[in-house]
Amino acid sequence: MRTTLILLSARLLDPATGGFLPHTALAAADGRITALGDDREIRALADDTTTVIDLKGAVVTPGLVDGHIHPVHGSELTSGLDLSGCTDLEQTRQALARAVRDLAPGAWLHAWGLDPNVFGELPVDTAPFDQVLGDVPAFLLLFDAHSALASRRALELAGVDGPRTFDQATADVVCDADGRPTGLLLEDAACELVERVAPQPTREERRDRLAAALRAMAAAGLTGGHAMDANGDSLELVAELAEAGELPLRLRIAPWCQPGTDADGVRALIEQQGTGGRLWEVAGVKIFMDGTIDNGTAWLEQPDCHGESRHAFWPDPEEYTRLVATLHRAGVPTATHAIGDAAVRHVLDAVEKAQAEFGPGPRHRVEHIETVPDDTLRRFAELGVVASMQPTHCCDFTRADHTDNWSRRLGEPRASHAWRCRDLHDSGAVVALGSDWPIAPFPPLGVMAGAVHRRPSRDLTQAPHGPEQALTALEALRGMTVNAAYAAGEEDAAGRLAVGHRADLTVLAADPLTVPATELADVPVLLTVVDGAPTHRAAEL
Repeated sequence: MRTTLILLSARLLDPATGGFLPHTALAAADGRITALGDDREIRALADDTTTVIDLKGAVVTPGLVDGHIHPVHGSELTSGLDLSGCTDLEQTRQALARAVRDLAPGAWLHAWGLDPNVFGELPVDTAPFDQVLGDVPAFLLLFDAHSALASRRALELAGVDGPRTFDQATADVVCDADGRPTGLLLEDAACELVERVAPQPTREERRDRLAAALRAMAAAGLTGGHAMDANGDSLELVAELAEAGELPLRLRIAPWCQPGTDADGVRALIEQQGTGGRLWEVAGVKIFMDGTIDNGTAWLEQPDCHGESRHAFWPDPEEYTRLVATLHRAGVPTATHAIGDAAVRHVLDAVEKAQAEFGPGPRHRVEHIETVPDDTLRRFAELGVVASMQPTHCCDFTRADHTDNWSRRLGEPRASHAWRCRDLHDSGAVVALGSDWPIAPFPPLGVMAGAVHRRPSRDLTQAPHGPEQALTALEALRGMTVNAAYAAGEEDAAGRLAVGHRADLTVLAADPLTVPATELADVPVLLTVVDGAPTHRAAEL
């Protein structure tokens, strides 16, 4: 077997132990690590076609994998005006005004990343922006991507002039006391009413945006992602990039299953499993059990301070339970979005019922887990359910003093039990980490750092939210290596620096276990390797 890549003068970090391996070099062939040793013996494996890179003492980790990411959907949602840096209404109005001035007559304004905290105590609606937007059709996606604001002109063009009913139980066209839409649209079904009348990018534009996003992810050190967005033609876009040699990440893709999916639709999802190529595969099904706390569509055991977040995403939660059983019996792992405590409990109940009826099966996952009661924690380990979490959501969208929208809605004591990474880990759960991009930035070092410091990334001098729930640096690294591999059922092929494992590698300028957490996000990524081939290489190498 011809050696295709050799890395020399390396510090090989083992996330299983937290220590460095005794070796200083590795060789790869056919996408796998084929040898570990000292520089002299590994260099001897090279021929004229081998790429040999002297790392000059840089740190090599198993490739960092984002446990929950939306590459296709995210590359589409993040076009237009970025409002994520706005912290109050005036900043938001100024950003919108500048964008409106640059618009061609009749053009739509698309924006994303709007934080509901900018509204303070005011209702989340378009009223503060009516004067700025005027007759401009505008679609402003809130940061959670589960809700949006549509301007009065956009609603008019979409023919939305009152309430609607949807298969998605928590979807809503929010209306005032007189039945007039306020501009706030909750969940995909409501948002799509306006999105479908807005101008759409061409397929070539979508492909180029996806390729650019994936290149940026590779440059940030990501070698893979558990992608939760196989909708429309997204699989065809991924396949096209792979065929052209432009897929720089290994993607494990879970298509969605929404309420109203009939037996034929479920059967098609089962038959789709395992399809793909060398660097991508359909594996699992993504399901929603609720929405988000910030917009009042989570499913809580006790309603929030507005009396909201009382219902499941599925009109009949038992239909979800039956779906999990069907997929479990077919050997298909599920990844269920469950943010509220009632939603998490129902998912665990459904998995427990499926296991009791059909025996052990695939590894199921719960995604997000923003608030859970004590009696739920131990059930993850007991049932073998992976806890897939995004700590930067806690960092950037909540506050230590609980004055943020998320905390105000929940109230105490729930606001003091946010993103219980430590408690879940200590209860025996496997905790996989991710970004949920485009909800939060995708650079994996930032995700790992947030799991440790739990501070707002914009101002790391601020107090942490729930520091008792912080992970150690080693636990955070495992969350994006060893645990990500386990969540995918790939622990025998990924997540470690071992002969026979995939040559998916991330090379850093410093040791991520000793760099202060508040500095970790700024550590340079020198090299990213996927399937034994560099996908990013810094100029100094």
